[in-house]
Amino acid sequence: MAFTFTTLKSALQDYTQNTETTFTANLTRFILNAEERILKEAELSDFRKNSTGKTASSVKYLSKPSDFLAPFSLSVVNNSANEFLLYKHVTFIQDFTPDPSTTGIPKYYADWDENTFLIGPTPNGILDVEVHYFYRPESITASADGTSWLGTNAELALMYGSLVEAYTYMKGEQDLLGLYNQRYIEALQTLKNLGEGKNTSDQYRYDAIRKAPQ
Repeated sequence: MAFTFTTLKSALQDYTQNTETTFTANLTRFILNAEERILKEAELSDFRKNSTGKTASSVKYLSKPSDFLAPFSLSVVNNSANEFLLYKHVTFIQDFTPDPSTTGIPKYYADWDENTFLIGPTPNGILDVEVHYFYRPESITASADGTSWLGTNAELALMYGSLVEAYTYMKGEQDLLGLYNQRYIEALQTLKNLGEGKNTSDQYRYDAIRKAPQ
């Protein structure tokens, strides 16, 4: 059963039997926390995206996409061919190009801050770039129709993750909190099997996913 923002909030109140005003006011936060936990614990191919842009001549910084979470690759187009940059630490690039006025075709990139990459050498012109990255999907709490990918395709992980947050807030019984967390872990494992296994291979060349005996 897929969840919408409205039905998910109702489910949380039904499971916890809590309609207290302060608790209800925090339902959105519980759901946001659960979404964040899922995004950080399951690498789903559905949350990969490509974005194109351009460097600025003699500028060592490159803006990240607004929904960027983590990089998979960054390439520049040089003589009609994609050249992939190597991901490095900021200090490596600063050591490689101590003088930012030294320009050339970029070879390396690093996370400068939340919104910016540092690239080196500093671009010697306006170059087309393509970044393949892990992105933050729109939250079920913010979508226009109250739906989301997680609400439709990972409803158990989203619901039990939200219940863990809600019951932790309530300082509920540890046995029930542990049960909700175990159900979340089981739902997350199913999601990881899909996103990190079945979506990255086929059975023509690879056998079915096997789980180690407990």
